[in-house]
Amino acid sequence: MPHTHLTQAHVTLVGAGPGDPELLTLKAVKAIASATVLLVDDLVSDAIIAHASPTARIIQVGKRGGCKSTPQAFIEKLMAQEALAGETVVRLKGGDPFIFGRGGEEVENLQAQGIAVTVVNGITSGLAGVTSLGIPLTHREHAHGVVFITGHAKQGAADSVDWAALGQTAQQAKLTLVIYMGVSGAAHLQNALLQSMRASTPVAVIHQISLPTQRHVLCALQHLHDTLVREELASPSVIVVGDVFKGLLAIQNATSLQVAVG
Repeated sequence: MPHTHLTQAHVTLVGAGPGDPELLTLKAVKAIASATVLLVDDLVSDAIIAHASPTARIIQVGKRGGCKSTPQAFIEKLMAQEALAGETVVRLKGGDPFIFGRGGEEVENLQAQGIAVTVVNGITSGLAGVTSLGIPLTHREHAHGVVFITGHAKQGAADSVDWAALGQTAQQAKLTLVIYMGVSGAAHLQNALLQSMRASTPVAVIHQISLPTQRHVLCALQHLHDTLVREELASPSVIVVGDVFKGLLAIQNATSLQVAVG
């Protein structure tokens, strides 16, 4: 009697990057092309999905704060179901799967069911957005490190961020703060950070990073909320706080002064 080889069920979590399809890794493109089933976040552009096989099943499982979204438990159940049925499953996630992408939860759930998981990193929006402005997240003179943090904690979480303490640490240790999903709570973030950070601390807010519709604003921390309201900047945006923007903000302010005088 011939020996039957059973292939272990497998899922690949792929980081789609911030939106520009040219920022995909080669490994990500190969994984997308090989998939028979793709579970796709709503921030993943059509130009990225275009790398999929014409015969692949595309399942939209978008998750957006404040909007109707696919429950996480359903997404995890669907991934496992398709993988156990023998499909080549790719979970296509905006940015990087392991930076606020719930990738950790998904890996744990799949592995508990005996399903193998491969993770393909993507460029996270906090890095791509700052780079698009020609600014580094770290700089020997201005920033010795960087903190990636969410401004949108899990609902009901008791361990919410102590922004005043974080701001103090960032100022003392010269850290750049990269805040994801923080726009809706910008007024609270501003007031809390101002308890320990200089009012003049530079802030950048970058919207729809790497897409043709990308916009950004630069301002001082004390003007963050008013600037967001005035410029009508909403999600998806990343808020970046730190002295790496000192030079750029100074140029902007000087230019504004010249225009006003002229």
